[in-house]
Amino acid sequence: MNKVIELMGETGLVPVVVIKDAADAVTLAKALFAGDLPIAEITFRTEAAEESIKRIAAGAPEVTVGAGTVLSVEQCKRAVAAGSKFIVAPGFNEKVVDYCLQNNIPIIPGVNTASEIEKALEKGLEILKFFPAEASGGLKMIKALAGPYTTVKFYPTGGIDAANIADYLAYDHVFTCGGSWMVSSDLIATKRFDEITKLCKEAVGLVLGFEFAHLGINTTNEDEAIADANTFADLFNFPVKPGASSIFSGEAIEIIKAQGLGNHGHIAVRTNSLKRALAYLQRKGIRASGDVKMKNGKPTAVYLNREIAGFAIHLLQK
Repeated sequence: MNKVIELMGETGLVPVVVIKDAADAVTLAKALFAGDLPIAEITFRTEAAEESIKRIAAGAPEVTVGAGTVLSVEQCKRAVAAGSKFIVAPGFNEKVVDYCLQNNIPIIPGVNTASEIEKALEKGLEILKFFPAEASGGLKMIKALAGPYTTVKFYPTGGIDAANIADYLAYDHVFTCGGSWMVSSDLIATKRFDEITKLCKEAVGLVLGFEFAHLGINTTNEDEAIADANTFADLFNFPVKPGASSIFSGEAIEIIKAQGLGNHGHIAVRTNSLKRALAYLQRKGIRASGDVKMKNGKPTAVYLNREIAGFAIHLLQK
């Protein structure tokens, strides 16, 4: 898969931005990056779009910038010349699609019917924009279309917001989502870039859905683990659930029968998407420690290469 398209999937949310003044472009891009969103789709809906892409590509290279609402080959050429790394179109324009494919430009055309999907498949495209998402039937329609087209993954845009993005991303055939609630034209025009960063961080939180799962406590041997578990039972009436290598006291305390990972033990954190979580953490310099556990071809658990307060961190797929 193309690296730029892969980044879109790993991020889970692509800011769809309408910029009216190119002077705001770099500051906006840096606000997105500070909010943990290293990508932006600048729509060709304003005269400032081309110059905005050019300025972001030069002044904020840490942000992968692309062009959206591309309606013609001429617009496509201008966008790429300005520094766009990908092209997104609202509909299936064969001339735009063919030009991008002939020139190795990542392209995600828009569809919302079975016929359009089949045209895309004939071109070898399987990641497609679903637009306008909510007005076209939303997640229910995506699930219906994914039934016969099992290889297709969708990039829904239009009506995606903080209230529904987690539902969209929970579906396997949703590749990523496009949203603008974090980067509204009003926020940009009034230069409230700190608020944009805050909203982006909140949006990333919705995408990843991190939450505490359980605490793992190291002991030196099985007898010590049993004794500690019985103490929790005596004091707090937590049920004891023995296992091969550990004993659970209630749902949230795991007592390891030996010195496990971490100086004191581990903290398990659940996430909506282990793959997206690892990509997010890697951008912060944190990587997986050891192999990722898999089940039915999907990642389920992994330890990170960093401890916090003497505890290893264990990521779990919800």
